[in-house]
Amino acid sequence: MREPRQETVTRLACDGSGPTGGHLACRGCGGVLAMQMAARVLGPNCVFVIPAGCMAVIDGPFPLSSLQAPLLHIAFEAAASAAAGVRAGLDARGKHDTTVVAWAGDGATFDIGFGAVSAAADRNDNVLYVCYDNEAYMNTGIQQSGATPAGAWTTTTPRANPKPTPKKDMLAIMTAHRIPYFASATPAFPDDYLAKLERARDTRGFRFLHVFTPCPPGQRFEEQNTVRVARKAVTSRVFPLVEVAGGKALTVFDAGEPTPVREYVRLQGRFSHLDDGEVERFAAEVDARWRWLIDWAERESDE
Repeated sequence: MREPRQETVTRLACDGSGPTGGHLACRGCGGVLAMQMAARVLGPNCVFVIPAGCMAVIDGPFPLSSLQAPLLHIAFEAAASAAAGVRAGLDARGKHDTTVVAWAGDGATFDIGFGAVSAAADRNDNVLYVCYDNEAYMNTGIQQSGATPAGAWTTTTPRANPKPTPKKDMLAIMTAHRIPYFASATPAFPDDYLAKLERARDTRGFRFLHVFTPCPPGQRFEEQNTVRVARKAVTSRVFPLVEVAGGKALTVFDAGEPTPVREYVRLQGRFSHLDDGEVERFAAEVDARWRWLIDWAERESDE
């Protein structure tokens, strides 16, 4: 595993003034790609609420910030609650056009902050919640999270005992809340991601973006393969790109003939212990999930 080092960032700042003084991400960090694009779309009129996790380190130690935007570092479980409070404070001051963004990892979203996310969705708080998902607690040592897929190696699910349960279905959970807008995306498909960021920015109420951001040291691949891993996650249909509004499916991105799931799996050391039979079972689950998504989207379009 490589140690994080400071890298130069171009145009990460929300005010478009980049390059800034750098950030503290590992090389090849998918989360930085996601944040860089989001900062450009959201612009300077936004406030970030960032809980404990990779991005709380990456954006720089107080009083510095590579974002060049107002941000609040908050406890692990409190991103959605704190964002709701910031929203209320801004509204009380008449700043209704300021975008409040909770930017949290999968551990803070799928697990530790899950109750706060559900409550904010239930209240339909006017905040944009972005989950940058690298499928484990990467900042604290690559422990499993609710977003870790079945069969994956982590330090708490070693090769002899890989994670036995599937990834938590955040699409189904957020759809059940009937929030105004949900979308999944990845910076490896920038046009799709940027369009969804714009729609989320311009929608009122609780919006949730689920962004797949591969992590080279945690998922065990070379840093030059970050975009390749993210693209294959989509083209293999392991991470479908979908858009949902008010609980109704709008779009399911179809990249055409799917990439074999084994090509995605074999790119990452965290799956290196899986034999061919286990990979085939993984592929069968992916295919079943894809068919369900397509059927759901078609039913919604017929209504």
